[in-house]
Amino acid sequence: MKYKTKIKKRSAALLLAICCTAFTGGCSAKNDPNTVTVLNYGKYLDPVLIDQFEAETGITVKYEEYESPEEMYAKYKAGSIRYDVACTSDYIIQKLIDEGETLDIDFDSIPEFANIDETYLDYCKTFDPDGRYTLPYFFGTVGILYNTKMVDPAETDTWNVLWDEKYSGQIIMENSVRDTYMVAQKLLNVSCNTTDRDILDQSLELLLKQKPLVYSYLSDESADWMAAGNAALAEVYSGEAAYAQTLNEDLAFSVPKEGSNMWVDAWFIPKTCRNKKNAELFLNYLCRADVAMTNFEYVYYATPNKAVYEQLDKDTQQDQTIFPSKETLDNCEFFKPLDEITTNYYTELWEALKAY
Repeated sequence: MKYKTKIKKRSAALLLAICCTAFTGGCSAKNDPNTVTVLNYGKYLDPVLIDQFEAETGITVKYEEYESPEEMYAKYKAGSIRYDVACTSDYIIQKLIDEGETLDIDFDSIPEFANIDETYLDYCKTFDPDGRYTLPYFFGTVGILYNTKMVDPAETDTWNVLWDEKYSGQIIMENSVRDTYMVAQKLLNVSCNTTDRDILDQSLELLLKQKPLVYSYLSDESADWMAAGNAALAEVYSGEAAYAQTLNEDLAFSVPKEGSNMWVDAWFIPKTCRNKKNAELFLNYLCRADVAMTNFEYVYYATPNKAVYEQLDKDTQQDQTIFPSKETLDNCEFFKPLDEITTNYYTELWEALKAY
């Protein structure tokens, strides 16, 4: 199966944000019952599907993007736009559920929901225990993307390889406080949701030891840098690893034995919703087999849609970069929302690491 080359999420998000400003109009705009206002990650939905949805339903999609879960939370809480449906990561959804910011989804209005594999609905119960508020969209892990011509695969079964001095200047880490600190915490054999300050301080010490070896802390650029052969190892999301492998056959991916983060990005209906029927119609559309297949080919992250999975060739189905084994997933941990004090302390630690 062939997949189209991605453009940078950041560039796409910036372009769409400029375009969206003109038609969303903020919270002062009069609500049009024939619209649905959507908030999603950048480059996380094939644009042709928006056009197709509008053509099929006559409903206008007002579409906005963001880059990080924290940005999504801030954007939503600012209240300048009343979103009808939104997609974000598990721990942010849990935070919003706890704050009473989500509405029940009427799954009877979403018959195509039957295409979602119950395995991933069970994983969603980690952050949505009653399964009332969320519809899983894509999922994956965090691991090590490495160049097999530069790194012995046997070394990549542990996060320790990212501290190996022989790879000095050839290591890329995620430009994300929780993803980066997660690696140190797994090496310390503790939860990535710890609030213990002694453990957080020890995590910083580990990362400070690693810092001289790190080429850079990157986000969307990591896959392209690895594909171009500019680094030997990178901490990346599994979907970015799969994308990079389509560009460079020398790249491989490993989820270390110490464990990692498993994430699920899911849709939910926020309490700001004014067109709930349209929101549920949009979710039903996204679950449809043909639509979900088009979207999988565009995004190229693991889909929980079993109707899509069953149509994939065996090589894709068995590609554990895209579809990790149950053993791998069970050895991973979901992020949990942190209290404000711990969040602020993480910020201090991140600034200390970056300033070193």
